[in-house]
Amino acid sequence: MIKTAAFAGFSPTTPLVPHTIDRREPGPTDVQIEILFCGVCHSDLHTVRGEWGTPTYPCVPGHEIVGRVAAVGKDVTKFRVGEHAAVGCMVDSCRSCRSCNEGLEQYCDNRKVTWTYDSLDAHTGGVTYGGYSTTIVVDEHFVVHLPPSLDLAAAAPLLCAGITTYSPLRHWNVGPGSHVGIVGLGGLGHMGVKLAHAMGAHVTLFTRSASKVDDAIRMGADDVVLTDGSGAEVWRTAPLDLIVNTVALSHDLNPYLATLGRDGVMTLVGLPPTPHPPVHANRLTSKRRSLAGSGIGGMKETQEMLEFCATHRIVCDIELIKIQKINQAYGRMLRSDVKYRFVIDMASLK
Repeated sequence: MIKTAAFAGFSPTTPLVPHTIDRREPGPTDVQIEILFCGVCHSDLHTVRGEWGTPTYPCVPGHEIVGRVAAVGKDVTKFRVGEHAAVGCMVDSCRSCRSCNEGLEQYCDNRKVTWTYDSLDAHTGGVTYGGYSTTIVVDEHFVVHLPPSLDLAAAAPLLCAGITTYSPLRHWNVGPGSHVGIVGLGGLGHMGVKLAHAMGAHVTLFTRSASKVDDAIRMGADDVVLTDGSGAEVWRTAPLDLIVNTVALSHDLNPYLATLGRDGVMTLVGLPPTPHPPVHANRLTSKRRSLAGSGIGGMKETQEMLEFCATHRIVCDIELIKIQKINQAYGRMLRSDVKYRFVIDMASLK
């Protein structure tokens, strides 16, 4: 086993602290990656604090991982030592069901997705540990190449925030002439604005924060609707074809549904710890609208997303931090005090 420095949570109410974990030695198809940068996702906070159910402690979060290949197994063909590589939200699946065969491993029909952290690890018999650590070992199928033109630190959140918004935009065929709404300008939302704009869509941002209007326009929003306060029913937008709702807190979905045109879709990608209020049926039936959900993307699509971002020079707006500041970063995330993603410089852990 490989002794690996990490930061871990040991209970829902205590800070993350330094810890040592064991990584498996690389097998024939494994890639060992020296982690250089790891994004800080709101999912990390939800998980380690037990807001989505009690995790297995110690819990080492982190699923936006960028690093350098340190070793490869004898049967690895896609990666070489010294190359930059990246790992996102999952590190295994059954790889034999219909979804896996169609490149949609995140929807594995046999429910054998292995998430990057706090998931049953078939290799070790324990649980998986994430990217708040100095190294990780992953089967090459679940590792992606990082285009050389992308800034390493700013590209890290693409492995979750990027693919989580890219996948629904691609699935619902966003392109020139599309009218797309993005709800929330946080880690996911700011990527949704950038990606939809690059795809040629007319982009409307919904936000409660007047202070974010200038940023939204800089990122590519054509219109900004302020949603703070009453008057939600009189929001005026062009009929929207697709809304990507990134907000991870429970809120009323009905006024957003009302902005969709006929056959419009609102897809949820934010995962609040408590349910949304009820949706009124007439918000759907009156225009044959749909309410949907979308979860990350498969490995082929994740690689496609990275290439798209390289072509269009898209990365995340980040604040680089040392791992020793992770607990302060969690506190600031709860106050929405980050523009727009924390990324850990893992050199601070060595």
